[in-house]
Amino acid sequence: MLSLEDAQIRIKKEIEIIDLPLVPKDLYDPVRYILSLGGKRIRPALVLLGANLFSDDISSAVNPAIGIEIFHNFTLLHDDLMDNSVIRRGKETVHIKWSPNISILSGDVMSILAGKYISKTNSPNYKDIQDTFNRTAIEVCEGQMLDMDFERRTDVSIQEYLEMIRLKTSVLIAASLEIGALAGGADKKSAAELYEFGLNLGLAFQLQDDLLDSYGDTKTFGKKVGNDILTNKKTYLMITALNNSKPEDKARLLDILGWTTIDPFKKIDAVKAIYDACSVKALTIDKINQFFDLALQKLENINIEDDRKIVLKKFSAELKGREY
Repeated sequence: MLSLEDAQIRIKKEIEIIDLPLVPKDLYDPVRYILSLGGKRIRPALVLLGANLFSDDISSAVNPAIGIEIFHNFTLLHDDLMDNSVIRRGKETVHIKWSPNISILSGDVMSILAGKYISKTNSPNYKDIQDTFNRTAIEVCEGQMLDMDFERRTDVSIQEYLEMIRLKTSVLIAASLEIGALAGGADKKSAAELYEFGLNLGLAFQLQDDLLDSYGDTKTFGKKVGNDILTNKKTYLMITALNNSKPEDKARLLDILGWTTIDPFKKIDAVKAIYDACSVKALTIDKINQFFDLALQKLENINIEDDRKIVLKKFSAELKGREY
């Protein structure tokens, strides 16, 4: 059985040998650049692990895994441009290093290349693999649009938020596992159960990120803490606070969201004080644990030997163990 680390190493090697055209230079160099920046390669690794759950031969899953990684990086190119981000994985973002127009066009070609790699599989489940990818690609775009819509609203509900992160984040994790399972010869019922495992894991993961952004340690989280508060993002924590706080605290929170010139540390502390007053941290942890439990239930439902599930159980445990 592959370990997660084995799968990540395999993906890294496959990415390094992708043969892209040399011209037009400004079209393909940004593609090489974003793919060279690394990252954890979790999604393509999950494709390989999903296949390995059902088969010792993962060869039919390798190209779809590369397709998933290219697609994920395509979304980062466009997300960075929409968010006007200047840094990605410690390096300049593509629209800063080249230009916004090049970022759009290189992203476009990546989305097409992703579909090309998804289709390069000898699995008899080819059509189901393609259908899963196409559905997921559309859903990710829908999730991004909802996220942008929420920036203009203060009345976002918990259910709306969970649907947004399901689309923007979770479905690609879930689809990675399902595509891998199908490439590995899984029946549709087992592949669907694995999809649900990934979906709930993805929801738990995103809620953890929300929590870590406010309560994490910068050294272990790997990002600046408090950014969601400073940018007024409608995270699970923010929505829970708006829903659960006393009227006077809610009024104060809405007022704080309008602060633009105040010391950023004061804004973070002021929002977190309201979070603490209405037990936002504890409520978020409860929801995270619910999704982790649901994920493991779905994994247990798959009718294969328990030994083959160990790697995914370990992966889930490592995610759940992230410190707040």
